[in-house]
This record gives sequence, structure tokens and C-alpha cells, in this order.
Amino acid sequence: MIYPDIDPAAIRFGNFAIQWYGLMYVVGILAGWWLGRLRAMKPDSGWNPDEIADMFFYGALGVMLGGRVGYVLFYNFSELLQDPLMLFRVWQGGMSFHGGMLGVAFAMWLYGRRNRRTFFEVTDFVIPLVPLGLGAGRIGNFINGELWGRPTDVPWGMIFPHVDGALRHPSMLYQAILEGVVLFAIVWFYSARPRPRMAVSGLFLLCYGVFRFAVEFVRQPDAHIGFVAFGWVTMGHLLSSPMIVLGAVFMVWAYQSQSNVGDEAGGVPSGEKKKRKK
Repeated sequence: MIYPDIDPAAIRFGNFAIQWYGLMYVVGILAGWWLGRLRAMKPDSGWNPDEIADMFFYGALGVMLGGRVGYVLFYNFSELLQDPLMLFRVWQGGMSFHGGMLGVAFAMWLYGRRNRRTFFEVTDFVIPLVPLGLGAGRIGNFINGELWGRPTDVPWGMIFPHVDGALRHPSMLYQAILEGVVLFAIVWFYSARPRPRMAVSGLFLLCYGVFRFAVEFVRQPDAHIGFVAFGWVTMGHLLSSPMIVLGAVFMVWAYQSQSNVGDEAGGVPSGEKKKRKK
């Protein structure tokens, strides 16, 4: 299978062009906004549909600024030292999911502080709306012909003529499926029922971290970075590992906290439980 030569520009107006990659961000934001309003309309959601637009304004700024800064710091720090102004040349491309995630987390903290909501109250609501945007972004990577995979002999391998003549994993499509479709299904249906505070956020971190860690084994590392350790560890591995750990910790903490609250609020006191066990 040969990679189709797709024009990165969706629409051209003379020297000005609207890129598919940028449109994918718009698609992701609009899809998340629509899903957010849909979920906020539920009687027991605790949210007003009118709050969603304001939240997504914060989120959009967070993902754009965080994604760019993260890319420069995590993947191009040496170039930044030589040319600090490259941070602002966003039209040349370069975004990082992990940087975008940190940017969104900070934006949600600001939003929560302004609207008197806790950080995890905000993130537990907004996180199920995120994966479709991640999937759209990976489709944008595919259209741009970037983030290709390592050489392979699998039947669905793809030749990227602008790279070389080797059959390679279409790793950006793997990520679109795992980070977009599969992660959305997991987090959306899990969050459809009441869960302990922090559990939804923890599940997202855990699942994304596992999916990204797995895909890194078939994704070609950035040429200017290569493998960072042991001949197989990539920067993606390093950045995803804390997500797996934090996600697991958040979920355990969430359910333990719920159990403790249940004991204190209406359950049997811990001392009484010990007496009954005896």
C-alpha cells in the first residue's frame, strides 16, 4: 500500500491556505463542545450548557500554547537555545500532545478557580470530550504524511514515498484508532455513570499512557532525537510513563477516598468493623 499524496492545504486563496491539520483542531474542538453541551443537559450533570463555551475557550488556548511550548521543550530544546524566536513560528509546525495536556490542565485549573469548581471536578467532566479531538489530530498527521512508523512486513504496511521506499507502520492511524475511537469509547461509557471524583481523569491518563507507550514501539522516533535510552526507549515512552503511574494512583486514590467517605458518612465506623471481625 502506498501513502496517498494528499495536499496538506484544504483550501487555497492565492498565497494563503487553510491547512487540513488546522481544520482537524477545529473539528476536535467543535465535537468536544457539542458533546459537552449534550452531557451538561442531563438533569444530574451539575453543569449548565452555557458554561461549556467558556470552558472550551480556556481549553483551546491551553492546547495551542501548551502544545507548542511542549514540542519546543521536549523535542526541539537545542534549536530553541540557538533560535529562541522559533517558539513563535507556529506556521512551521510542531505540536506536542504531552505539552498540550499540561496546557489544558493549567487552563482547567484557571477555569475552575474562576468558577469555584475544583480541578478534578472540571477535568472529570471535560476529559471524556477530549479523545475525538485527539483522533482528529492524528488524522491531520496522516494527511500531512508525518509521524510515520518503523519498517515492517505486516500486510497493512504502507510506503511513504517522501520518506523512503520501505514498507512502514502507519503509526499515526494506530494512534487515531487507539487515542481517538477506543479511548473515547472507554472513557465516555465509564463516565456515563457516577464515579468517584478523580477516577475519570485517572482512567484517561492510564489508558492514554498505555496506548501511547505501546505505539511508540512501532513509531519512528524523531530523527533529531532518536532513541533516548537502551536502544529502544523513545521520548514518547519517557513522557507517557508518568501518565500510566499517575493514572493508576488517581484511580486507586479515588476509590479509596470514596470508601473512606462512605464509612464516615453512613457506613460502619472502622472500630466497629474490627469488633465485628473479631
